[in-house]
Amino acid sequence: MQGIGVNYGTIADNLPPPAEVAKFLSKSTIINRVRLFDANPEILRAFKGTGIEVTITVPNNQIPNITNLTVARDWIQTNAQPFIPSTKLVRILVGNEVLSTANKLLISNLVPAMQTLHVALGELSLDTHIKVTTSHSLGILVNSTTPSAARFRQGYDTHVIKPMLSFLRDSNSPFMVNPYPFFGFSVDTIDYALFLPNSGMVDDVTELRYTNMLDAQLDSVYSAMKVLGFEDVEIVIGETGWPTKGDPDQIGVDPMSASEYNGNLIRHVTSGVGTPLMPNRTFETYIFALFDENLKPGPICERNFGLFWPNMTPVCDIPIMKNSAIRVAHYHHHRSGLIVMVVLIIIASGCG
Repeated sequence: MQGIGVNYGTIADNLPPPAEVAKFLSKSTIINRVRLFDANPEILRAFKGTGIEVTITVPNNQIPNITNLTVARDWIQTNAQPFIPSTKLVRILVGNEVLSTANKLLISNLVPAMQTLHVALGELSLDTHIKVTTSHSLGILVNSTTPSAARFRQGYDTHVIKPMLSFLRDSNSPFMVNPYPFFGFSVDTIDYALFLPNSGMVDDVTELRYTNMLDAQLDSVYSAMKVLGFEDVEIVIGETGWPTKGDPDQIGVDPMSASEYNGNLIRHVTSGVGTPLMPNRTFETYIFALFDENLKPGPICERNFGLFWPNMTPVCDIPIMKNSAIRVAHYHHHRSGLIVMVVLIIIASGCG
């Protein structure tokens, strides 16, 4: 089975030392990529010699400064250069879900910062090994009832996203999105969200049938990119996941549902089936998250997306351990009842 990526968040006070984490991931799991929300030097050192691909992030508040070439160069020389090539650093994200902040200063500087960082990497002869991009929530899309009708939000589409896609195409970098069926499902569409048997949804324009919400979300992004003329830019799933615990009144928030979603997700994105509009392909995917983060604010689910406990035993049963990846059962826990399929492009909020 192909490997899978994971988001390594650290807003917690009970996590194991990074060196132990890196050894565990490389020796015992099929995880071959990690994404960091910063450029923590201890974590970067920990992944030395593991062969695991690492993505680091420029924090949102540093974006305006990174438009200065000297600052960009200094940032790389401090946060990237000391760790390569022994740590397999492959990507730098400029911020996280910046367009969702509605911060005009950050948004206006986002693409210039990405371009400047790429130039600085080029000066250091690192631009062929380390690519620059950023991540987006699905809030960049206008709500649509079908994937083929999806469009980027007016204003962002031509002023930010189009020049960004042009930069990504020219630099051979991917467009990274964070699709979460967890935020888009209802009691009627939970099987659709969890990749379980369901009646599906047909796009009345393309006449293509969708049997899971993730495909519909990804094809919505693809459709919006195609309108701007950039359907050839690769799409990477920067975050997706399902919590094991939530508020008492939340449906579908339990270890069984998390096992269904994450296990079926891994099988789906590595299968080569693709989506109705992007058939016969795999998707580089980063599950959220490696550990529960007990210091995160917000609803209970926010702190319970982890795949592993701090002692590095699995929170739920998914095909991620090397000795179990082959034997994972293709079981389906089917929930009965009438299923009404509605595709919603959800602005990640609440627990995201």
